[in-house]
Amino acid sequence: MGAADEMPPSRVAAASWPQWHGADRTNVSPETGLLATWPPAGPRLLWTAAGCGKGYSSVTIADGRIYTAGELNKQTVVMAFDLEGKRLWQAPNGDCWQAPEDIAYAKDYYGARSTPTVAGELVYHLGELGGLTAYRAATGEKLWTINIREQFAAPLPKYGYAESVLVVDDRLFCYPGGEKGYMVALNAKTGETVWANTIIGDSAAYCSPILVRDRQARQLITMSTEAALGVDADTGRLLWRYPFTNPRKINANTPLYRDGAVFITSGYGAGGVMLGLVPVGDRVVATKLWATSSLDDQHGGVVIVAGAIYGSGHESPGWSRLDVATGKLCFRDRALEKGSLTVADGMLYCLGEKGSVALVAPARQALEIRNRFTLPQTPNGPVWAHPVVCGGRLYIRHGDLLYCYDVKGDPP
Repeated sequence: MGAADEMPPSRVAAASWPQWHGADRTNVSPETGLLATWPPAGPRLLWTAAGCGKGYSSVTIADGRIYTAGELNKQTVVMAFDLEGKRLWQAPNGDCWQAPEDIAYAKDYYGARSTPTVAGELVYHLGELGGLTAYRAATGEKLWTINIREQFAAPLPKYGYAESVLVVDDRLFCYPGGEKGYMVALNAKTGETVWANTIIGDSAAYCSPILVRDRQARQLITMSTEAALGVDADTGRLLWRYPFTNPRKINANTPLYRDGAVFITSGYGAGGVMLGLVPVGDRVVATKLWATSSLDDQHGGVVIVAGAIYGSGHESPGWSRLDVATGKLCFRDRALEKGSLTVADGMLYCLGEKGSVALVAPARQALEIRNRFTLPQTPNGPVWAHPVVCGGRLYIRHGDLLYCYDVKGDPP
C-alpha cells in the first residue's frame, strides 16, 4: 500500500472535485500532465479503503478530504477519508432503500445512490428515502436535516432518490417531485425554503441537475421520468419542457449543455436528443436539433470531448462517438464492456460494470485503447459508481471498497 505523502502533497491536497461530475458537472477534469499510457498491469495502486458499505455513490474531494456514502446496517451513511484512505468520520442519513415486492429483481441493488456535494465548510447528501442533510465537512457534525418527501408531499421514486444535489452560492437545488414542491431551492446554510414551484405532473427521476447561464438567464436543467426540464434558477418558474422517456421511466443521466444546446440520453431504447434552446418572450422553446438511436446510455454518463459525444450504449451495445453538431455516428466499438466514464487530460477513463478499467484516446474511427486492467477485488454486484480523476489520482468506488491509483506517474 502506498501513502499519500509519496506524491507532492501540495498538489494532491489542493486538488478539488467538489460535486457530482466535477465543479461544472461536465465530467471533464482540468488535470494535465497525466500518464498517456499505463504499465502493463495498470497504474500503481496507492491504497484501498474498506468499509464504504453498499451502494453506488461516487466520490467528491475537497480540502484534502474524500467523501462518499454507503449502506451500513440498513442505514445510509455519509463518510469522509483523508488522502491516505484513513476514515475521518461517518454520520447517518436515515434508513436505506429496500426493494418493494413488485420489483423484487432489484433486491440486490440497494445502498446509497447519491454522491455528497461539498460547498465551503459544509457537505450535503440526499438519502434514498428523502433525508437531506448538511454536515460540517471537517467533522461530520450534522447542522440541519429535512425530509423532502414529507416537507413537499412527494411520492418516493420507484428506486429511491438518486439525485446528487446542486449547491451554488447560498442555494441548494433539488427535485422532490412533490405537490408542495416539485423542484425547490433551499437556503444552503439553514435548509429553509427559498422557492418551491408546484408544477404538477411527472415524478422525480434519478437525474442530477446542471445550472447554466443561457442568454443571460440562469437555468436549472434536469430530467423527470417523462421529460427534460428547464427552470428559472432564481424563481423556480418553468421555462421549457421536452417530452423524453422510455418504458422503464428511468432518466438517470445528467444533461450536457454546450453553446445554447442540451444533449439528453437514456437507456431502454430511448436514444439521445440534442435540443436547441430558443428564447421566446419570457419563456424558452426547446426544439429538436437532431436525434439518435445509436447511443442510449443507461446511467454511465456521457461526455463532450473535441467536438464529439462519447458514451456507452444499453440496448445499442458498445461505446459510441457522435458528432456533436449533427448527431452522426462516427463509430460504435464493442471492445470494452458497458460502463461509465470520466475525462482527464484529453483521455477517456472507461470503467466497465464488471470491473475492467481502460485508458482510451478519443480517436475518430474506433476506440484507441492505450491500456486496460481489472480491479483486483470486486464485491458482488455491478460496478456502477462513476470514476473520478483528481490530484493525479484515479478513484474507483465499488461497493465496500474505494481504490486509489496513481495516474500522474510520480516516483514511489
